Parts: sequence; structure tokens; C-alpha cells
Amino acid sequence: MLDQLESNYDCANAGDDLPRLLAELDRMKSGAGDEPSKGDIEAMNRLENQIAFIRNKCAIR
Repeated sequence: MLDQLESNYDCANAGDDLPRLLAELDRMKSGAGDEPSKGDIEAMNRLENQIAFIRNKCAIR
């Protein structure tokens, strides 16, 4: 997970950041089990938000 994403995010980093975030999200989803904890859900939501932010800012589909 990235510590902080801001409006001045450099899209040149997306090629490294996006695959790493997607892999981290996949690991969390596969390890969360049937009933993920509240903390797991919050972490997954944050990852999904970071992924969406990078995709929107950098026009990646």
C-alpha cells in the first residue's frame, strides 16, 4: 500500500505502483477467508481506492 497519494502523483510511477497494488490486493483477498476482519476490509478498501485513483489520474483502464 502506498503511504500517501496526492493530486500531484507522478504517473510515471504507475507502471510499478499499479501492479504492486493489484498483487497486494489479490493476496489480501485470497488470505482474508470467508469472514475478513474489519481491519482487512478497511485495508482492501484503501487498496481499491488507491488503484482507482491511479487509474483515473493516469487514464489507465
